[in-house]
Amino acid sequence: MKPLKVYEVNNYIKRIISGDMVLSNLKIEGEISNFKHHYSGHMYFSLKDDRSKIKCVMFRADNEQLHIKLEEGMKIIASGYVSVYDRDGDYQFYIRSIEEKGVGDLYKAFEELKKKLQKEGLFEESRKKKIPYLSKKIGVVTSSTGAAIRDIVSIIKRRYPPCDILIYPTLVQGTNAPMELCQGLKYLDDRLDIDLIIMGRGGGSFEELFAFNDEKLARTISNLKTPIISAVGHETDFTISDFVSDLRAPTPSAAAELAVPDISYLYNNLNNKYDILSNFILKKLHTYKNDLNMAERALRYNDPSINIRDKKLDIDNLYKELNYSVEKILSKEIKRLILLENRLKILDPNQFLDKGYGILYNSRHLKVKSIDELKVDEELHILHKEGTIKTVIVEINKGGLQDGTK
Repeated sequence: MKPLKVYEVNNYIKRIISGDMVLSNLKIEGEISNFKHHYSGHMYFSLKDDRSKIKCVMFRADNEQLHIKLEEGMKIIASGYVSVYDRDGDYQFYIRSIEEKGVGDLYKAFEELKKKLQKEGLFEESRKKKIPYLSKKIGVVTSSTGAAIRDIVSIIKRRYPPCDILIYPTLVQGTNAPMELCQGLKYLDDRLDIDLIIMGRGGGSFEELFAFNDEKLARTISNLKTPIISAVGHETDFTISDFVSDLRAPTPSAAAELAVPDISYLYNNLNNKYDILSNFILKKLHTYKNDLNMAERALRYNDPSINIRDKKLDIDNLYKELNYSVEKILSKEIKRLILLENRLKILDPNQFLDKGYGILYNSRHLKVKSIDELKVDEELHILHKEGTIKTVIVEINKGGLQDGTK
């Protein structure tokens, strides 16, 4: 038998399935999981029970006739047919109509636990711890083989290389996953060198992510001393762990970006701060230099040596003024003395004596000022330049010399 092409095999299987009477027209009861309403209008999701699941698609032409809104966890009864998608070789259930059965057990349990913990206040913002800006070491609780850990490590090392990473590998789905997740969180929380914890996993179905809806895990997260970022699934996936953690990241990659800053931004920010600080210091130095120059000028102006020099000049000027005043007064007084001297000289009797005159004194040695003071036979003293002459009055004649006065 010659080898078949892949598309021939898929086409052959499709014809077999399409020809089956049961598969060409059947109803399936199950719970909606991983619901996506594509922008094209088509709906993609899975139907699952406690043992298995099947991929489903409902085209736009069929879902426009729906009178119910499909949601995650809703239990439905879907009518349609099973066929093979040629390109991928996947068999899918193509749904034509849907009847609502009720909310799924897992989704119901999720909602009940969410309401319970919310009522207890475990989701309150006041309980959430601040995420450190520059963590030295980050602990990561996730699967060691998944894409999530590779994304987290590569992004942290790219954004902030100095940060160390400690990985605690755990299961991230299944019945044992919550217990291992709790053990990992407690181990990292007890270490003194861990600044931040990231817990999460990559995308998956609602059931695959259900380990992060465990009540014991939620209470463990709530009691952590270390800040924690929850990064479970994709952006549209929400778990109880997201609500109770200090910060919820839409994806593990986003958690790594939220956990550490971009070092290039830090460098740029540091350079900007350095430039601002440098300019500020330069301005301050310029201001202080101007103040110093002003103080220097003021100091020179108030320099004691300069003041002493100025005072010396003032003293010299005062001395000159005093000397001038004294000389002026002395000159004036000298002139006055000379005038008085001249007057004295005029009145000096010695001048008359030098000319041959004499001065008469009576017997009582009093100067004779008038002839009326004299008497005949009175003794007189005549003061002459060369000596004293003693004489007696013989005759008194009030006339002049021409009258023969003696």
